Amino acid sequence: MKILGNILWLLFGGIFTALEYFISSFLLIITIVGIPFGMQTLKLGILALWPFGKTTVQGERASGCLYLIFNIIWILIGGIWIALTHFIFALILYITIIGIPFGNQHIKLASLALSPFGRDFRDK
Repeated sequence: MKILGNILWLLFGGIFTALEYFISSFLLIITIVGIPFGMQTLKLGILALWPFGKTTVQGERASGCLYLIFNIIWILIGGIWIALTHFIFALILYITIIGIPFGNQHIKLASLALSPFGRDFRDK
């Protein structure tokens, strides 16, 4: 079922979301200062490419103060807007019964987009 969900996700807009994340990741990585943030958008792009069957978890080393500082900078610079966009897409998809699984994936992406530093995704 997760393979079918991932294929439908890609066909109905997931590829564009992932492509946007990959482009922004590339643009952040070419600047030296943006490398940590580019790596996080790359993580978001990989999850946006194939979200069904994955879950997000706190990493083992996520309790450091560097992760907290980077998450605060991330939220202030653009993380809140990315998370709000995913949340709005989820609300739109929740209107239909067929869109509920896709809305759940947007909620998962919104939680990761809000504070990506120190979080990883794993197979369920």
